Amino acid sequence: MIFAAGLTPEAAGAQENPVDADTSRPTLVVMITVDQLRADYPDRFRETLSGGLARLTREGAWYVHASKDHPNAETAAAHASPLSGRLPRSHGVVLNSAGVPDPQAPLIGGGGPGASPFRFRGTSFFDWLRMRDPRSRALSVSRKDRGAILPLGRAKQPAFWWAGDGRFTTSTYYADTLPTWVQRFNARGGPAALAGREWTLLLDESRYAEPDSVPAERPGRSVDEYTFPHPVPDDPELAARILPNYPWMDSLTVDLALDGLVAMGLGEGPQTDLLAVSLSTTDAVGHGFGPDSRELHDQILRVDREIGRFLDSLFTLRDERRVIVALTSDHGVSPLPGVPSRDPNEDAERVDLAPLYSAMRDTLSGRGVGLFHFTFTSGELRLDRDAFAEAGVDPDSVVDVFAREALKVPGVQRVDTWPEVTRADTLTDYVARRILHMYPDDLIPDAVVTLTPHSAWGNATYHQHGAPHDYDAAVPVLFWGEPFAPGRHERPVRVVDIAPTLAHVLGVPPAEPLDGVVLPEALRERAAAETTARPRP
Repeated sequence: MIFAAGLTPEAAGAQENPVDADTSRPTLVVMITVDQLRADYPDRFRETLSGGLARLTREGAWYVHASKDHPNAETAAAHASPLSGRLPRSHGVVLNSAGVPDPQAPLIGGGGPGASPFRFRGTSFFDWLRMRDPRSRALSVSRKDRGAILPLGRAKQPAFWWAGDGRFTTSTYYADTLPTWVQRFNARGGPAALAGREWTLLLDESRYAEPDSVPAERPGRSVDEYTFPHPVPDDPELAARILPNYPWMDSLTVDLALDGLVAMGLGEGPQTDLLAVSLSTTDAVGHGFGPDSRELHDQILRVDREIGRFLDSLFTLRDERRVIVALTSDHGVSPLPGVPSRDPNEDAERVDLAPLYSAMRDTLSGRGVGLFHFTFTSGELRLDRDAFAEAGVDPDSVVDVFAREALKVPGVQRVDTWPEVTRADTLTDYVARRILHMYPDDLIPDAVVTLTPHSAWGNATYHQHGAPHDYDAAVPVLFWGEPFAPGRHERPVRVVDIAPTLAHVLGVPPAEPLDGVVLPEALRERAAAETTARPRP
């Protein structure tokens, strides 16, 4: 090695690793995703918040009109976007069912289906960290496999999620055995200790404006299933299976994250590490009781306190001046038709396209088109055009018939074919824009059905998400830490702006073109905030 004049080998080495010399650079990035946290919740429940959500909205850069800006509001697609800086059309994760399931990566110890990020395309934020400094490490934890896996992209860093038998585990994509610290965590028997407990209100009943006796929250259930208290079964095995429906699931996830932080030495520097935490109970409670329920209000209070406990514990372990935090959500939720709501859902319908689909499928089957060559799921109509050609059936005429008949069904707002979407004015037509953001070229559906706002599919008894409308698409985006200026920002932004903003703060160049951009008003040194990546239209 040739050293510059006047430099010792040690000094030359320090210049080769500028990360080691920079004592102001953050050593830990924390990405918190609260599953089904609607953008309006922090404001709606402000008077009863006193924990982490209250702190982050008060001390951080808070974008109150952020959006995921794609239509299919499922966990997988929306967990892949914030730290990749890319929309589903780019990272390739479109549906939960085509997200992380992978029979070639079985779970260690069983307890659920195999899972890996093999469908994820391109790079993510952690890849960029390692390209700058190979010493960077990451840990991702969640109740859900997709919530733990997709924030890391394809990186083979530790990722753990909840198995159906009451343990945190991972798949063989990441490891052959569980590390000792996870084995010790599982051995504590947390779920068994919760058996027989009751979920009761956190605050006095007078602090909740929502009525507790709304049968339509859980149609067809007995009164003790939609009112407080909500007991956990006495049977430990049953308690472990249904624990994801209770606030304590978030507590266990936070505990695992903190144990992993210590065991792995994350954030000790000099490199920058990543800790991703996805809290999933709000999603379970929102599905079960809806956005206007007392249960949802109490859950938001509890996740607020859990995030506060997490941050307080984290800052006793690491220098908070060298920690930065980002927070967002994957989607919102809608009240069921007929459930009294602050949302304008009086005209909402229950939509059942099964009769139309079944009749057309039977007709096509008689003309030689197989059952799997004409499918309709999650609002997407897909045709195997090669199979249609072989059967001598014009696929476009079938799509036209389906669209025309579907539009006659109350609650169907529009049916878009792909050519129609590509011709739309995406500045004024937000539905078309979000559909365009959803699908890679090889996963384009033949038609997409959009329901009127707050309408729901079929006779489901759970509150739904998955619409392109803002009650589903709007989520909070927050940044906290030394590089960020506290403030409330009203201008619309997108969750894909999180990764480029974090990358800019850390001086880490993304490895590919992004859909997101740097958010300059979030930064203390706004004048230095030049766009790291130019957005695509």
